[in-house]
Amino acid sequence: MIDKTFDSLESAVGDIHDGATVMIGGFGNAGMPSALIDALIAQGARDLTIVNNNAGNGDTGLAALLKAKRVKKIICSFPRQSDSYVFDALYRAGEIELELTPQGNLAERIRAAGAGIGGFFTPTGFGTLLAEGKETRVINGRNYVLESPIHADFALIKALKGDRWGNLVYRKTARNFGPIMAMAAKVTIAQVQDVVALGELDPEVIVTPGIFVQRVVKSDLKGNVQ
Repeated sequence: MIDKTFDSLESAVGDIHDGATVMIGGFGNAGMPSALIDALIAQGARDLTIVNNNAGNGDTGLAALLKAKRVKKIICSFPRQSDSYVFDALYRAGEIELELTPQGNLAERIRAAGAGIGGFFTPTGFGTLLAEGKETRVINGRNYVLESPIHADFALIKALKGDRWGNLVYRKTARNFGPIMAMAAKVTIAQVQDVVALGELDPEVIVTPGIFVQRVVKSDLKGNVQ
């Protein structure tokens, strides 16, 4: 019997190793798997490379992981905002490496990894510092730069509901990077509000099929669901 459910957040993240590349879903706080991040902080893995849309908000979630100094590098599209002070302090002190990637390129680099695409040409970033050292090409009279896929050892994502096979549905825009991150990682760990019986999810509304998910764990966090 296939059963991908885990009894605890701690066991779900227990084998994330030092130096791992970890994708973390979320657009700001929307869809961010805060319970899994807290479990990862308690687990103790270090020297992580994190792939996320931004670089944390306030002192919780991803920002807490940065504050614990578990991250050596972050790949993101939007590292600076009014409450990204944890990242800002670490970056100014030279304690974290940043790979800045425009948001559309970030999403496509993740999707390319999941789709098995070796790279793609995009006009975004051409002629800027972000294109330095990368192959460029003129296609139909327009300048493009070659971007590479982003693969991950683990993906931590948040969904509304999941079943024991790993099929997932999301809540509105909290879906954001979850589906493509699930495809791009060797091990995808989904934090869900509810684990439902097999067959309860309408196949027509399942967004991420279980083939891309290895672990499902019910969050013990209370409060608003995003």
